[in-house]
Amino acid sequence: MSTIEVSPASPRSGEVQQPVVNDFSIQVATINGSGSQTANSVLMRAIFQMGVPVSGKNMFPSNIQGLPTWFTIRASKHGYIGRKKEVDFLVAMNPETAREDVMKLDSGAGVVYDEPLKLDGLRSDLHFYPVPFDRLVGPVCPEAKLRKLVRNMIYDGVVAYLLSIDLEEIHKALFKQFGKKKAKAAELNWGACQAGFDYASKTFTKSDPYRVERMNATTGKIIIDGNAAAALGCVFAGVTVVTWYPITPSSSLVESMIGYLKRFRIDKETGKATYAVVQAEDELSAIGMVLGAGWAGARSVTSTAGPGISLMSEFVGLGYYAEIPAVIFDVQRVGPSTGLPTRTAQGDILSTALLSHGDTKHPLLFPCSPEECFSMAGEAFELAERFQTPVFVMTDLDLGMNNWMADPFEYPTRPIHRGKVLTAQDLNPLGGFARYKDVDGDGVGYRTLPGTDHPQAAYFTRGSGHNEKAQYTEREDDYVHNLDRLARKFESIRAQVPRPAVDYNPKAEIGFVAFGTSHYAVAESRDQLKSEFGIETSYLRLKAYPFTPELLDFVRRHERIYVVEQNRDAQMLGLMRMDFDAEDIAKLRSMKYYGGLPLDARTVTDDVVHQEEK
Repeated sequence: MSTIEVSPASPRSGEVQQPVVNDFSIQVATINGSGSQTANSVLMRAIFQMGVPVSGKNMFPSNIQGLPTWFTIRASKHGYIGRKKEVDFLVAMNPETAREDVMKLDSGAGVVYDEPLKLDGLRSDLHFYPVPFDRLVGPVCPEAKLRKLVRNMIYDGVVAYLLSIDLEEIHKALFKQFGKKKAKAAELNWGACQAGFDYASKTFTKSDPYRVERMNATTGKIIIDGNAAAALGCVFAGVTVVTWYPITPSSSLVESMIGYLKRFRIDKETGKATYAVVQAEDELSAIGMVLGAGWAGARSVTSTAGPGISLMSEFVGLGYYAEIPAVIFDVQRVGPSTGLPTRTAQGDILSTALLSHGDTKHPLLFPCSPEECFSMAGEAFELAERFQTPVFVMTDLDLGMNNWMADPFEYPTRPIHRGKVLTAQDLNPLGGFARYKDVDGDGVGYRTLPGTDHPQAAYFTRGSGHNEKAQYTEREDDYVHNLDRLARKFESIRAQVPRPAVDYNPKAEIGFVAFGTSHYAVAESRDQLKSEFGIETSYLRLKAYPFTPELLDFVRRHERIYVVEQNRDAQMLGLMRMDFDAEDIAKLRSMKYYGGLPLDARTVTDDVVHQEEK
């Protein structure tokens, strides 16, 4: 398809606008439940198939159908895939928010809108393209009940024309979305898309500067959400027991895992499942079953969000003190209480690291991409079994539920490590063992699995006070000895968690520390700070807690450290303060955002510049 020349006319100044190629954001504003998800996914995938790096962010309501929803597609020839604060091209389909959405745009943005909304009278500095959606959808969709769902594909055709997106790529993405079993539905939607394209080509003279041109930056890459990647990682890591209670935004993690298990975990000879998935009555029951399965020797997992983490507190303390392996995915959302279930945050860091009563500390892993959701699932199971303790994988709604461009996952080749498990053959020369005795100096005792055929294999698993032999005790020295050993074990974990990614700049006085999805805003902000303000920076991306020595070394190499996170109370900085001395703490500054949207680079840049000017 030939590209469209940019018109010399501009509503802003009448001057010629230079084309903006592969560097813009599209926001689609629709109504929840209107079937826009398909149209938005097809539009994003079509740009991706043209070789342009993309990301998709979905902001949707948590309660009922009919409320506003926004989907943002970012195309970036530079490879930036974090949220862009500015909207360059708006598709306005929701009467309730259309006027507000238009008034928020920067001058020069393009606007495709439902013609009856009459938005072109609001401003004179935007590029407006009115489309009569209802009139166009009728001929291509005779069945009135389906028109609400099909009409959204019309804006895919309109946007494809205006942004020079190859219509064949739209066609390919559409039929991939529906699959072979829904060919009729795909054909119906394809007709709507063509109607939109034909109308735009006959009606509009393009005046905005934005367009797509082919690149080759996405060759070999895939599009996947973090929850699906984590689910696949658990399957490849050998999970056999999955328990859960549905909660946004973690539900799709287990739902995806069920699909993978049904596909890959069926015994070929008997046709029976080699796994168990249990939907519990609540999160407390779910973690209880995970711990029971972990005690029995299964690799077990649950997924939840902040409210579920709160409910799991007492059982997680049992897992810590009785020393039982378990893996918990926390797909974080805004809190407190039920908070904003469909908004993203990094607000469970401090509470989860210290979850339960008394003296407890838990390992946390911080994936920032689908690739790491996949690989860290395996690392979590390894850590849980090696150190006989609950391990948390801390993702968030942005990573878990949104679409991300990723490299294909590497097939795990390292043998599974089950930790210090004694078999009957191991016990013969020993003559017995003490379950909670530190034999090797790493704080980790040996265990046996239920059913081990040896008279010395049995032991009590206790969440109450116990000595090295797992016998009940309230003696002061036994309790102190046990807690000191658990602290020693936590130090052993420190040596085995994933190391941070460090980009040290010898010219920089200031450094960034970030984790999870905050990474994308920080990476782009560093470029903005350098190009716009001449500020050089270094960067350390945390991958795990307990912190490894690289973090303290990084802090001591710089005058000031900005800890970037998506919560109000600077929770990661709080954890760092617990580990550091006063002179190192004095270097730490907080850059935090907690509005529920994915963090964007401009917010980071503006905050750092403001603090540097003080």
